[in-house]
Amino acid sequence: MGPPAFQVERLSVAYGGRRALEEVTFSLPRGAMLGVVGPNGGGKSTLVKALLGLVRPGGGKVEVLGGKLDRLSRRRIGYVPQREEVNWNFPLSTLDVVLMGRVPSLKLLRRPDERDRRLAREALQTVGMGHHSGTRIRELSGGQQQRVFLARALAQEAEILLLDEPVSGVDAPTQHEIFDLLHRLQAAGKTIVVTTHDLSCVAERFDLALLLNRRAVALGKPAEVFTKELLNEAYQSHLMMLDVDGRTVAVERGGEVG
Repeated sequence: MGPPAFQVERLSVAYGGRRALEEVTFSLPRGAMLGVVGPNGGGKSTLVKALLGLVRPGGGKVEVLGGKLDRLSRRRIGYVPQREEVNWNFPLSTLDVVLMGRVPSLKLLRRPDERDRRLAREALQTVGMGHHSGTRIRELSGGQQQRVFLARALAQEAEILLLDEPVSGVDAPTQHEIFDLLHRLQAAGKTIVVTTHDLSCVAERFDLALLLNRRAVALGKPAEVFTKELLNEAYQSHLMMLDVDGRTVAVERGGEVG
């Protein structure tokens, strides 16, 4: 098996004196598909950014594939941000966006060569967007834009994929297509981490679930983690547990989550 994809020990992150993460500890094996769930403000996006080295920990450490998190190891991690964090008005084609995934591998002042372009085109084909290589990114639907950013991560030749709310704001059929694609990538050997509010999707499709509310409440198989006791501990007053036709439904204040 080798070392885990991530080994996180007592990771803490603070913004303006407020703790966003508090001594989070967990180990993620290679090849797993992990769903990170928890209430709004519980630190899901902060955790992703800490795993990428985009925020500075106030304590603890993150190891990637058995080594320290640094510039070289970050090349092995592909990132798909929340759509709200992206300026979609840049006049770039989908191929231009995917080629950005090759930048970490380029030497100083070197432009993408034919191999880089081939990898970018292959990545677009993998996510089903090969026929849109010349389309401006702003002209695509939300689901198509997410596919392009996933292709960018694949063109980077990343071994680990981090996706922050990848199905937020897209319709149900597109959500299913995206998760089907992630399963195919997992089968090809990728380790995948996804933040989401959809508990039912994690329960049905993911190997592992991490319940997070500033601290790691529980990590394990969804059936072991999504118990009334642990969900109430993680969501506190943000979650209502209802019995509907003999099954438990978790409803977050403001909307259903699973």
